[in-house]
Amino acid sequence: MHIAIAGNIGSGKTTLTKLLVKNYGWEPKFEDVDINPYLSDFYNDMQRWSFNLQIYFLNKRFKDVVDIANSGKNVIQDRTIYEDACIFAPNLLSMGLMSSRDFDNYTSLFNLMLSLVRPPDLLIYLKSSIPNLVTQIQKRGREYEASIRLDYLQGLNDRYEEWIQNYSDGKKLIINVDTVKFEESPKDLSHIIDLIDGQLNGLF
Repeated sequence: MHIAIAGNIGSGKTTLTKLLVKNYGWEPKFEDVDINPYLSDFYNDMQRWSFNLQIYFLNKRFKDVVDIANSGKNVIQDRTIYEDACIFAPNLLSMGLMSSRDFDNYTSLFNLMLSLVRPPDLLIYLKSSIPNLVTQIQKRGREYEASIRLDYLQGLNDRYEEWIQNYSDGKKLIINVDTVKFEESPKDLSHIIDLIDGQLNGLF
């Protein structure tokens, strides 16, 4: 079984992954942002490093999905392969931070990779407002995130909303993290777990 958690920067993907791993006893697959060799450079000069960053993420994400499929284990994954190609890269293109040549090259590679892997059994999307994202980003205090542009964050949010509404590769669950505070409220976490159980067991 494979659950994948999607959402914008600061939406709580890693936190929910840890809480669900603790509840289900499944294997976690985390996003290794702290060892990404391009991330800091990217936030300082997005246009120069956008293609490098996206290729790095796509390579890492594809390897993760292949590893999950080959492991034979139940896995909860922090972020999905879809987000890089359906949200981050198009947002960079629309902002003039990635060339159309690089974007077409990147998209072609993504489509090839996607044809070789299966979608998660359940995709969980953490929906959030921009003020909530900013609060969470400031709270965790990662130095390289301090220079994130608000228009960049808003562009991502708009694309997330469009993408999740059109996602049809499998089961999906949308959680509004502005109101569902699973990190602070055991009741809210229990509610999410009930929803997941219902999706996976086909109860509703």
